[in-house]
Amino acid sequence: MRVAILLPARNEEEAIGPTLAEIAAQGPAQIIVADNGSTDRTAERAAARGATVVREPRAGYGRACLAAMRALDPSIGIVVFMDADGSDDPAYLPRLLEPILEQQADFVIGVRLAAAGDSRSLPLHQEWGNRVCTAFLRLLYRVPCSDLGPFRAIRRDALDRLRMCHPDFGWTAEMQVKAALAGLRTREIPIPHRPRRAGKSKVSGTFRGTVLAGSKILWTIARYRFFSPADAPRN
Repeated sequence: MRVAILLPARNEEEAIGPTLAEIAAQGPAQIIVADNGSTDRTAERAAARGATVVREPRAGYGRACLAAMRALDPSIGIVVFMDADGSDDPAYLPRLLEPILEQQADFVIGVRLAAAGDSRSLPLHQEWGNRVCTAFLRLLYRVPCSDLGPFRAIRRDALDRLRMCHPDFGWTAEMQVKAALAGLRTREIPIPHRPRRAGKSKVSGTFRGTVLAGSKILWTIARYRFFSPADAPRN
């Protein structure tokens, strides 16, 4: 199946070029960078590396992902999401794709492990937030879940079934919740997580950002369990 790799990006001009070069080294794929209102040269550097660049000026991780999805070629069978800051290592793309290619899974999540020489994969406040949110998801949906990491692959037809719509930080949780509701075969694959190449994370870079993102994630998890919104998939 043909693969597309989607990278939401906001002010990642220093990281985007090397990240796209690493992706290209893994083989042919449709590469889409969603420029999420950057004020630097992220879009220009992505285009120079041969990526398809789409623009979503409204801030929001989910909005950027949705803009990238609208640019998918009809021939795409697997969609990969990853960060543009270099923290997700494209060398592990084959490991992420293998369960789908071997028809063992519909949806694969890269579980962030500490890279060699690092004591933890995430800043301490983000690590604890991740633990709380994944525990809440396990409790409400009775599915294995140890991370809400952004590095993930999903069958195109399965992604279409999920009717994704969250505009910002609840995007990854929304996908995992809807995958559980839809009965998708979900796998977790451990993958070393690197420090970002430059700059500060829009989420974990501040304690306030982590708390804000965490509250949106927890609300997203609860919303689909207790309120059954119209976009919730049916198994």
